[in-house]
Amino acid sequence: MTAISQIIAAEIAANRPQIDAAIQLLDEGATVPFIARYRKEATGGLDDGQLRTLEQRLTYLRELDSRRDTIIASIQEQEKLTPALRQAISDAATKTELEDLYLPYKPKRTTKGKIAIEAGLEPLANKLLSDQHCDADSAAAAFVNPENGIADVKAALEGAKFILMERFAQDAKLLAKVRSHLQQNATLDANVVTGQEQAGSKFKDYFDYTEKLSKIPSHRALALFRGRNEGTLQLTLNPEPSVEEGREASIGEVLLAQHLELTLTGISRWLRTVLQWTWRIKLMMQLENELLSQLREQAEEEAINVFAKNLSDLLMAAPAGPKVTLALDPGLRTGVKVAVVNQTGKLLDYDTIYPHAPKKQWQQSLASLAQLCHKHQVNLISIGNGTASRETDQLVADLIKAKPELKLTKIMVSEAGASVYSASELAANEFPNLDVSIRGAVSIARRLQDPLAELVKIEPKAIGVGQYQHDVSQHLLAKKLGGVVEDCVNAVGVDVNSASAALLTYVAGLNATIAQNIVDYRDENGIFVDRKQLKKVARLGPKAFQQCAGFLRVNGGKNPLDSSAVHPEAYNLVKSMASQLNLPIEKLIANQAVLSQLQAKEYANEEFGIPTVTDIITELNKPGRDPRPEFKTAHFKEGVETLADLKPEMVLEGVVTNVANFGAFVDVGVHQDGLVHISCLSDKFVSDPREVVKAGEIVKVKVLEVDIQRKRVSLTMKLHDSAPSQTKPTTARTKSKPAQRQTKAQSNAQPRNSGNSAFADAFKNAKQGR
Repeated sequence: MTAISQIIAAEIAANRPQIDAAIQLLDEGATVPFIARYRKEATGGLDDGQLRTLEQRLTYLRELDSRRDTIIASIQEQEKLTPALRQAISDAATKTELEDLYLPYKPKRTTKGKIAIEAGLEPLANKLLSDQHCDADSAAAAFVNPENGIADVKAALEGAKFILMERFAQDAKLLAKVRSHLQQNATLDANVVTGQEQAGSKFKDYFDYTEKLSKIPSHRALALFRGRNEGTLQLTLNPEPSVEEGREASIGEVLLAQHLELTLTGISRWLRTVLQWTWRIKLMMQLENELLSQLREQAEEEAINVFAKNLSDLLMAAPAGPKVTLALDPGLRTGVKVAVVNQTGKLLDYDTIYPHAPKKQWQQSLASLAQLCHKHQVNLISIGNGTASRETDQLVADLIKAKPELKLTKIMVSEAGASVYSASELAANEFPNLDVSIRGAVSIARRLQDPLAELVKIEPKAIGVGQYQHDVSQHLLAKKLGGVVEDCVNAVGVDVNSASAALLTYVAGLNATIAQNIVDYRDENGIFVDRKQLKKVARLGPKAFQQCAGFLRVNGGKNPLDSSAVHPEAYNLVKSMASQLNLPIEKLIANQAVLSQLQAKEYANEEFGIPTVTDIITELNKPGRDPRPEFKTAHFKEGVETLADLKPEMVLEGVVTNVANFGAFVDVGVHQDGLVHISCLSDKFVSDPREVVKAGEIVKVKVLEVDIQRKRVSLTMKLHDSAPSQTKPTTARTKSKPAQRQTKAQSNAQPRNSGNSAFADAFKNAKQGR
């Protein structure tokens, strides 16, 4: 535990007591949100991000220690565990290093090298390695033994060769050296599989492609692996993209000779052949598979992190609030689905209108919408951004113009995942007799009122803010995104009297069963009047209550503190504050004049330290404060509804729909997101697009280029940039000089190009993979 604590402490810039305390709390069943908010004294104020990293690394390091113990026991059983080997195993910091050390001792199937050793050829192998000038044939003649399967000199030398090949391939230090060289110098080459040019045209940027292994970004790596999985691309690791002039030996032979302290020009032809075979048959094949797997894992991890950050931004987007909302799920032939929900999201009314082709019932649709808005006193109109959304947006604009007395506000919202929710068991249970298309409209209304509360009902990866989510580990993706949703839900807090079971599931300490029990209890007994009442819910025991209570709000209940983030375990402290100030608690809450004068250190004690008391005073000042930003709406330019309406130099307002490592995708209202390349986000150097934009943010952009045929739009946030007069063609260089070869995808993907050229073709693949 001490070693693990020290490692994690160094990684997240904390001290060991902080880590030890956090590990103890996690082992006792505490959740990350609870620890981050209510156990700051114990952990020294570690935030939820640090705690998530700690939790992940703790799992990895404990698995590493468990594997370490297993390996030591296995080698000890073989009576081959030396003090030096034990120390090396103890010092191994990664699973790769550990497995390298174990490789020579790992129980294996019978190999040619093992058979040769059993036949008595190991002394010959040792002699031929140590005496580099001896005559191989003469030395091998002494080991010919037909009874042991060594029929002649050739067989003896073959056996000795396999012994040395396997020995070299299991040398942990040699593996580390070769692996390091490949990681730093090798390139990954991609070629189209013959005959797949047309079927795999979406990967054409990689038909003749090379890039240094260490430089390949995650989105490009995943595109390459997808191309290989679909049978379009063949991937090869090139260990020496540039060859030193005059050198005849391969880089593998050179590395082997250096490690073994051999001189290539002075060794026997036989030993030289052994080195060549070891490199081609053993080391290169083994490490190519390993490094490509490592590249994929790293790319998956980065893609998952990108998805997680975008999801967090989307979930924490500003809510419109508890207002009566009419939602429109646009469609053409099947009509526009209409749903009206009240301030709490309860369905009040629904309809289907047909303003667009083929029926074109424009006036009838306006009349229907006006009638619904009058009847239910609608405040907001939420328009899904799918097919026919701009036409539907125009319909609502006409309604607002014709009926100004309604004082309506229209907002275009993403409908990603609405169809997933509408067909889910959750939606079926909530609206068993409602058509799935109307359920989708209800979701579009609710996600405007409160994005967080509605989007938690949808599987996170279906929300549409990630890249290549189907190409990554689904287990790791689900775990990461689940943590993001949990952190967001608990950061905002949940009204226990209106929350759905889906939302309650993400509250710290609760699971799906307890969440449903809370809803069932509420349905049977009426609303909760205080937090203590939660203890009556089936299976919500003391531990679950401790974890969840601070994140559940009881608004308008018996105890005014129940609507705040103050934890019930600190209620007596607040009572003591109020008593010393000679104020009832009701008069203390939101009393900025009094609270601003309080000093946390005056109320700190053994149970509640200064950090917790500070948080309590802050919360009392603004009880139940929502950390999400103020609600704003984007205004799409009138008359710009399709790609054909976009012209270079146009300045538009749009909504960031997705942020990738290479830039941001922005919806400007033409049913096709445009890309703002990272070089076009700001006049300043940008290393991470999230430094500048977030998913859901409203931004102003200028159109640089429009490619209607390929449905691609290039945008810039540097509004002084000018659109290019023409696109310069780019072509892939030939493969005759591998060290210089560069493809269009590569040349377009340079970290900081001018920003005025067409955005990189490679990014098209990333967008298609969303």
